[in-house]
Amino acid sequence: MAGADRLKRVGMGVSRVTERWVPDAWVICMALTIVVFLVAILGAGVGIQEAALAWSGGIWGLLTFTMQLTMTLLTAYACVTSRPLYRLFDRVASIANPDKPAQAILIAAIFSSATAYINWALCMVATVLFVPFLIRRSPKTDVRVLIAAAYMGFGTIWHAGLSGTVPLVLATPDNPLIAPATGEPVVDRLYPIGDIMFAGFNLALVAVLTVVSLVLIVLLHPNEGDRVTASEERIKRMMPAPPEEPEAVNTPAGRFNHSRFWTLLAGCLVLYGFGYRVWQDGFGAHWNLNGYNTLFLGVALLLYRHPLALLQAMRRGLDTAWGIIVQFPFYAGIYGLMLDTSLSKWLSQLLVEFSTQRTYPFVVYVYSAVMNMFIPAAGSKWMIEAPYLIPAGNELGVSVTSLSIAYIYGDMVTNLINPFFAIPLIAVSGVRFSEFVSYCLIIAMACFVISGTAMFLLPVNL
Repeated sequence: MAGADRLKRVGMGVSRVTERWVPDAWVICMALTIVVFLVAILGAGVGIQEAALAWSGGIWGLLTFTMQLTMTLLTAYACVTSRPLYRLFDRVASIANPDKPAQAILIAAIFSSATAYINWALCMVATVLFVPFLIRRSPKTDVRVLIAAAYMGFGTIWHAGLSGTVPLVLATPDNPLIAPATGEPVVDRLYPIGDIMFAGFNLALVAVLTVVSLVLIVLLHPNEGDRVTASEERIKRMMPAPPEEPEAVNTPAGRFNHSRFWTLLAGCLVLYGFGYRVWQDGFGAHWNLNGYNTLFLGVALLLYRHPLALLQAMRRGLDTAWGIIVQFPFYAGIYGLMLDTSLSKWLSQLLVEFSTQRTYPFVVYVYSAVMNMFIPAAGSKWMIEAPYLIPAGNELGVSVTSLSIAYIYGDMVTNLINPFFAIPLIAVSGVRFSEFVSYCLIIAMACFVISGTAMFLLPVNL
């Protein structure tokens, strides 16, 4: 118990430092741009003008990828804020016994893990809406641990799941790694999602991390006298407003706008085409970013009775996607600097010098974990780092599949101590990051020990 208390104090100290010193994500992006410029010029010997032209030439190189991730967020938001799922949240929250608050913690952790495995955007939006229902139904639950449980999926399994950015990018035709706007391709073929997502090693590690994190978060719930609970007034402020139903207008245009025929037609067309291709070619051939977004778009269309309600939900979803839209061109500039100069080759050689075939997965794991603290957007980070991580792996004899698994677990483990994706939960609950990060830190440390050790057991040629 004393050890757990010490870990909590460490977590609070870390969060105070990050809140005081870590700037906005876009500012971090530009600071990273300066670092990459300096490394390119001073380390790889790239000329100043060559570096500047490579950066500016790359800023529009990730437009397709940007749109794909934007649609991932919009369609997930539309699904979660539909009335059927909104009502479902309250029913699921009512399962917990109000006199046994650990049940609410377990439900929040399972919900976070399950939605994170299905879709990271779904998890981010759904947990924000679900937590107030749980707090209202189980008012004796410690809100700090509940928020940590709701945030848990981001740091344990999301990137190893069905919406993992790295495996989906590698499986998507004409992705920037196989068909870059400028420079040489980083990979020479597509990698079906089954090679990474459904690899036995990956599935086993997902299972172990899920069980360990669920047990830990339940055990961390404080005794009654030490709990911090939410007042009725606070719970009332947390509760989301139900989705608005547009008013019917008794005109031909109004009846058209209010008819469910249009969403049913569009949803059936979208899902039929996707389902037919999967039936003909197999699941793995179409489960990529485009296929993923197609499925969620079709489901979102069927969940709404009126076109205007769906469009309203999509518009609100832009509030969650604007960071991707605005920031990705600047990350794309770094990507262009990597591809169009000798920087990526120089970095890959540097990694080769300090690694062996056996240690390289662990090196990639730790490197990805550290970089995630500065670039918490996994998609942009992968696009920046893949141009030198993959060639280094090729030289050491580590397959792209094995390297990707090491990368995705490193990318996740520091999410739990990074407030980037917790901002919506913090805004809704009113719980400061410093109040619940100590519980997240304990989970993150356990995950680091387990997944870090697993990197030495990871076959290098999956």
